[in-house]
Amino acid sequence: MIDPALVRARFPALASGAVFFDNPGGTQIAQPALDRMREYLEHTNANHGGAFRTSRESDAQVEAARAAAADFLGAARPEEIIFGANMTTLTFHLSRSLGRRLGPGDEIVVTQLDHDANVAPWLLMAQERQAVVRWAELRTLDCTLDMDNLARQITPRTKIVALGYASNSVGTINEVARAVEWAHAVGALCYVDAVHYAPHGPIDVGAIGCDLLVCSAYKFFGPHLGLLYGRYDLLQDLPAYKVRPAPDLPPDKFETGTGNFEAIAGLGGTIDYLEWLGSTCGQEYRESFGGMLSGRRVRLRCALSAIRAYEIELGRCLIERLQAIDGLRIYGIQEAARLDRRVPTVSFTLRGHAPRAVADYLGQAEIYAWDGNYYAPLITQRLGLEAGGGMVRVGPVHYNTRAEIERLGEALESLSRE
Repeated sequence: MIDPALVRARFPALASGAVFFDNPGGTQIAQPALDRMREYLEHTNANHGGAFRTSRESDAQVEAARAAAADFLGAARPEEIIFGANMTTLTFHLSRSLGRRLGPGDEIVVTQLDHDANVAPWLLMAQERQAVVRWAELRTLDCTLDMDNLARQITPRTKIVALGYASNSVGTINEVARAVEWAHAVGALCYVDAVHYAPHGPIDVGAIGCDLLVCSAYKFFGPHLGLLYGRYDLLQDLPAYKVRPAPDLPPDKFETGTGNFEAIAGLGGTIDYLEWLGSTCGQEYRESFGGMLSGRRVRLRCALSAIRAYEIELGRCLIERLQAIDGLRIYGIQEAARLDRRVPTVSFTLRGHAPRAVADYLGQAEIYAWDGNYYAPLITQRLGLEAGGGMVRVGPVHYNTRAEIERLGEALESLSRE
């Protein structure tokens, strides 16, 4: 369903010849998003709520992007989408509002598999409210979340369950819908960090049933912008930390200060790109979603489903290539039969070479990869790797190719012999 040549033509940065495997830290931006941002700044650059043309056109672009984001995430209505600086800022903001509901002895469940942006805000809020933090454990053998342990951590005193959709460190996809069900069974809310999953597959907040979900556009081919979905009744009920003249209804009451309107316009272009990608899928493939969705939601579901299928195969090729390198150890799910439980983000160590040295070597070969703990320090601590510099991480997305994986493999083989 994915034609790499057609896809790559839509990403100007790829013309450099570099191999962008640094995508978990931020993907390259699609041309339609760039076009929308430039158009906004040239023709409709104005602040919110004015009685003049550019302000009205700016507001219209923001609301069009909000409606597109609602379709992207499967929200029931555009007003359930809040824009912010990034996922971390939005999570700190919402944690303060949610903290008003907590008292001494109430419980928050977090996981050892998460990025710290979905851990630290809850730890700080628990400290302020004298709440209890309970930890769901990581299974170090395959770097998956211990779901039985998670179920045991959720008790009648649990008020919030916070977990990631997919690990930004080792690629594991969590059973989010089960966690939501367990949280709701005791009357708790479930807060989902979907930042790392968003570029890799379709998200449907209605099907998941979560109360709140966050992601970042710069991780799925757009500009630097955070998005938060929340059930409208919950957002309406939560107190907001805002200036007094700001509106009292969602989403406005949570969008503090002047928005990054050009980035919001760019998000609209990103979703245009994904719609285009969905329209390139075969008619039979699109019709398979016709009974559930319509219009833009069909095209978006097709695009993200095609991406998912392409990346499962890309991930298989990557893992097999890395497994063939002497002295290289992969952390996380590796079996071909279980690749549907991970995204193609793969972290590893190379015997005799510090992670930073490996990343530097690859960088000199114009192959971009991350090293360290990627702001998920509990994983590298549990694996006994934190003191040694963590791991090396490569994260293909749908604009990457098998040829680039082979280029990575050849470079690592050369380094392994040094």
